[in-house]
Amino acid sequence: MGEPLTVGVDFGTLSGRAVVVRVRDGAELGSAVFEYPHGVLDETLPATGRALPPDWALQVPADYVGVLRNAVPAALRDAGVDAGDVIGVATDFTACTMVPTTADGTPLCELPGFEGNPHAYVKLWKHHSAQPQADRINELARQRGEKWLPRYGGLISSEWEFAKALQVLEEAPDVYAAMRHWVEAADWIVWQLTGTYVRNACTAGYKGILQDGQYPSQDFLRELAPGFESFVADKLEHPLGELGSRAGSLTAEAAAWTGLPEGIAVAVGNVDAHVTAPAANAVEPGQMVAIMGTSTCHVMNGAELREVPGMCGVVDGGIVPGLWGYEAGQSGVGDIFGWFTGHFAHDGHEQLTQLAAQQEIGEHGLVALDWHSGNRSVLVDHELSGVIVGQTLATRPEDVYRALLEATAFGTRKIIETFTEAGVPVTELIIAGGLMKNALLMQIYADVTNLPLSVIGSAQGPALGSAIHAAVAAGAYPDIRAAAAAMGSVERAVYRPVPAHVHAYDELYAEYTTLHDYFGRGGNDVMHRLAARRREVAKGRS
Repeated sequence: MGEPLTVGVDFGTLSGRAVVVRVRDGAELGSAVFEYPHGVLDETLPATGRALPPDWALQVPADYVGVLRNAVPAALRDAGVDAGDVIGVATDFTACTMVPTTADGTPLCELPGFEGNPHAYVKLWKHHSAQPQADRINELARQRGEKWLPRYGGLISSEWEFAKALQVLEEAPDVYAAMRHWVEAADWIVWQLTGTYVRNACTAGYKGILQDGQYPSQDFLRELAPGFESFVADKLEHPLGELGSRAGSLTAEAAAWTGLPEGIAVAVGNVDAHVTAPAANAVEPGQMVAIMGTSTCHVMNGAELREVPGMCGVVDGGIVPGLWGYEAGQSGVGDIFGWFTGHFAHDGHEQLTQLAAQQEIGEHGLVALDWHSGNRSVLVDHELSGVIVGQTLATRPEDVYRALLEATAFGTRKIIETFTEAGVPVTELIIAGGLMKNALLMQIYADVTNLPLSVIGSAQGPALGSAIHAAVAAGAYPDIRAAAAAMGSVERAVYRPVPAHVHAYDELYAEYTTLHDYFGRGGNDVMHRLAARRREVAKGRS
């Protein structure tokens, strides 16, 4: 027998990554990636070729099992270790990503007769077409004075469980009737590993409106939509598993997929952002972790319960036990940069970054809003859209690229200011995720936020975070804090704000704030009108 190992598996938007980690010190010994064969379904449904409406984003659940079959064995081979030394496995997932299933966990899209119905597929986190349902949830909750609404910053997102489920009920009642469980993908993948459905406390609190042990009432749901009153009891409610606890044991079937020993511990499911905080040793109040990839999720702990406008949620023990876990986010970050380079500038990120880095702040004469995928925080409105102001015939691709980098930094600053003003001060910003390798972007964030930027010591933060939770579930550490202290890694203050840059960005941020409030707080609803027109045109073509 060698040293004890754990495996963390991170299910992202386009791929899944497995990492083999040494329990003693968190050393990452091997890793592998499996790209989802179907990717994100946002244009057509492969089974029929049917065009999908605007703002849809679906996935195929079999792709997730492909990660277990391919990435995990490949990571073990890359590590060159004996699989018998692995004592636990844990997973994390994008959220809120929902799978409609039968009683035994079979996704409805795999049943005959449902393969052509888009509502039978996984609704990915960035499926935003349930905004009308979210608007109704929010309006009714305000009218009724629902006590849970402030725990979500005053607004429930179209990305969350209830809005997406209500959309299924209203647009595909046959799918809704056939659905026995409305399952977070974070829990569905654990179900595949253990044969047991355990609902994780993290997504139940942040995405499922579970506060103080209660979901929204039957009276609320009945008033929201006839036929929806039994949603919680019939489709959603399920026994909870606490973060870091053991959901079950690896089944013989899953052991055959993964090459891992049958019977080892499988941790309760979790969210990619929330598992990353322990991996970055960010388990104390004031430490905000920004997990930057296609989107950015901001998580942090607080000693006290505060109501932060536009936050995604606050949950008791939502990141680590004993503290309030806060979450906010930006729906588009890396996606925005990829959209621009893919459609308008073919020099690629590296070349555009080199050119943009040569500019003085404000040289491009532009300011942008980072709403190309809507706004998650602090406006919680996915019918908002991107804006670039100041373009002329002299504007170059690198100018726009830099303005988009800056826009996402301004969005993060808006979140930090909102938290601080609400009594949840941010004293350190820690970056994780794939975008931390862009040094220009990191320096812009330090200058815009006027905070020192620390960076996680791992290029695979969520997967490492899952491996840490696997170690706790396997009994190698008594709790998440102890495991994080031994296995986590962070480099402090790698990027420091430059005073002259801070002053210059203060001026540009003031312009960003003017545009933010004008388009996002009712000054001009043109974005909503354009979104409505786009839906009508799409409906006429279907």
